[in-house]
Parts: sequence; structure tokens; C-alpha cells
Amino acid sequence: MKNFVVKTIANAGALAVAVWLLDKITLTGDSTGKKAGTLIIVALIFGLVNFLVKPIVKLLTFPLFILTLGLITLVVNALMLLLTSWLADKLDLSFHVEGFWTAVLGGLIISIVSWALHVVLPDND
Repeated sequence: MKNFVVKTIANAGALAVAVWLLDKITLTGDSTGKKAGTLIIVALIFGLVNFLVKPIVKLLTFPLFILTLGLITLVVNALMLLLTSWLADKLDLSFHVEGFWTAVLGGLIISIVSWALHVVLPDND
């Protein structure tokens, strides 16, 4: 359970950095507490999308992974971020990613920051 909480916090931190760095990834709210709550819920959705959808997409695009030497990972991460944005919109959460290229850059930022946070944060159960 502790591992799940640590990963969710790392995802929320990575999403917060992407929102802070990129103007076209938006998170709105009345207060800081509401923004933090929304960020945690979006991090949960992002983790769920990465857990359920991403392996299927990676399996279906396996030849492209080989052909592009793994660079298609940037596109897959962008699609997962766009799916998270779409789901957040359907759930009336104030998180939005505008455009594919913003999602590519956001996915790259989220990957780097979440990797760094996973190195720093403890992950033992």
C-alpha cells in the first residue's frame, strides 16, 4: 500500500512540474487545496491509464518500438497524457492538455521528474 501512495505522490509531483513549466497544460481551481486535490485525482487517473491501457498500446505497437529504437515511447506517453486529460474532462476535473506536441513535451517532463522522484522517495512496502 505504501508503494502505491509513493507512486501516486510521485506522479502528482511530476504532473505539477509539467503544469508549472508548460502554459498549455492547465490546472485551475479556487484554492491551493482544491488544486492539490485535483492533482492527486489526476495522478490516480494517470496511474490507472498507465497500468491498464499503456501495456496494450505497447503490445500493439511493438514493431514500431523496434523500428524506431524506442522513440515511439514519446508518442505513447503523449497519448496516455491526452487520454488522462480527456478522462479528467469527463469527470469535471480542471486539468487539460492542449494539443499533441504539448502532450509529447509534457510526457517527457513527467517521465523525467517521476523517475527522479522515484529515486528519491522510498518505495519499500
